[in-house]
Amino acid sequence: MSPPRCGFLSQYTHHHLVVFLLTFFSYVLLHSSRKTFSNVKVSISAQWTPTARNSGSPAFSPSETWEDNRLFADAEGATLFLGALDTIFLFSYAVGLYISGVIGDRLNLRYVLSFGLCGSAVVEFLFGTLTEWLNFYNIYFYCSLWVLNGLLQSAVWPCVVAVMGNWFGKSGRGFIFGLWSACASVGNILGAFLASSVLKYGYEYAFLVTSVVQFAGGVVVFFGLLTSPKEVGLSIDSETGLIPVEVDRDSHRPLMSDEEEEGDEDDEEEVSVGGYYSIQQPPSDPKTQAKAIGFFQAFCLPGVIPYSLAYACLKLVNYSFFFWLPFYLSSNFGWKEAEADRLSVWYDVGGIIGGTVQGLISDFLGKRAPVLAVSLLLAVGSLVGYSHSPNDQVKNAAILAVTGFFIGGPSNMISSAISADLGRQEALQGSQEALATVTGIVDGTGSIGAAAGQYLVSLIESKMGWMCVFYFFIIMTAGSILFITPLIVSEVRTMWRDRQTRTHHL
Repeated sequence: MSPPRCGFLSQYTHHHLVVFLLTFFSYVLLHSSRKTFSNVKVSISAQWTPTARNSGSPAFSPSETWEDNRLFADAEGATLFLGALDTIFLFSYAVGLYISGVIGDRLNLRYVLSFGLCGSAVVEFLFGTLTEWLNFYNIYFYCSLWVLNGLLQSAVWPCVVAVMGNWFGKSGRGFIFGLWSACASVGNILGAFLASSVLKYGYEYAFLVTSVVQFAGGVVVFFGLLTSPKEVGLSIDSETGLIPVEVDRDSHRPLMSDEEEEGDEDDEEEVSVGGYYSIQQPPSDPKTQAKAIGFFQAFCLPGVIPYSLAYACLKLVNYSFFFWLPFYLSSNFGWKEAEADRLSVWYDVGGIIGGTVQGLISDFLGKRAPVLAVSLLLAVGSLVGYSHSPNDQVKNAAILAVTGFFIGGPSNMISSAISADLGRQEALQGSQEALATVTGIVDGTGSIGAAAGQYLVSLIESKMGWMCVFYFFIIMTAGSILFITPLIVSEVRTMWRDRQTRTHHL
């Protein structure tokens, strides 16, 4: 007898909660380490430049002894190199996303995810902690480590989205993924807290804390994550939710699992669905495992190219707020750096709420593109409004939260829920292994746009001022709408035909 269903949450088990939390905090830890580097740039710059001397103090000879192991002659050179490291990281991260998505669809997602988390933690420890303990400073070594860090971190996002896509079907995916995609913003907050709590002891301890926590998270993921419902004898059905299937015993189960295997009872399996148990006979014929599609096949899937290009424009704007907002608030309004940092959090808050609310609305409508179109049109208006925001922190925070709602929300939707939709569409013709590849393509294209945008923002601001930067943001937001216009028209037509059909039947 099938278990009774009691509403929206009846289709979910405790496995769903564990998967949600493990994937959520995996990216939280990754983003916290990424934020740590941004938060300690001032300390790193001071360490890489000579210590200021009093003009009346005697000269030290030789001068190399006084300036031992210093990379740059002044703070300006150190700042330029730190900016170059950001660009190096973003471009290597973008390239890695194209590769890691393909790898994730061909290898066990748990292995790839754990390797990315633990490997990145080791690189960050070498970069920020070990080099300082050994007093080893070398530009080429730092660049090599940051290229490697970008490649390793790129393995995480496609894998966590793929795992979430395996467990959560299209029904309710917009709301679930909208809530789940707050992981990046939570990671920013956690990274700022961890770095500030130990920064007084030296920036190397900020890297030490975040890298150790991230490595521990990778170990927990390796031993505890279930990458697919099939590993516990469940499967997602588009209409009925979870249904029992043959347990997947192909070495994809974590080393720590509450599902004990009975070696002498292969002829029947006890399957748990929402707290109810049923005995089932495994199928006589083994089920053919779906094969992963090629990179170019995934690139040519319906909707992948339009959403990738749209995300390139949108992620450029979103990451520009991430990197430049505190600097803009300090330089444009003259606020203290600490005040600007606290105020910039409201953009993340708006993005968290926007992704969740807009995901819920798209679930209700059954379409994503129209919701994105309306949000992005309103984002253009919010950008115009924020470019004329007053020198008042309360009003500025309110307008900033609205801007984050209409920009961060669609950005979270495209990178998570829509990527999962694209990797599970009917055009795959039975091949289910495209989720990580498609996610890597979408996010990789977006990261290329974000990497190029950081240089353009600095160039436009230095030549023409901040108002022209906002005009640039408006053009990029309008460009994201333009790229998905065919999808918007198609989905609106489908909604209109469905409504006409329902009216005709009534």
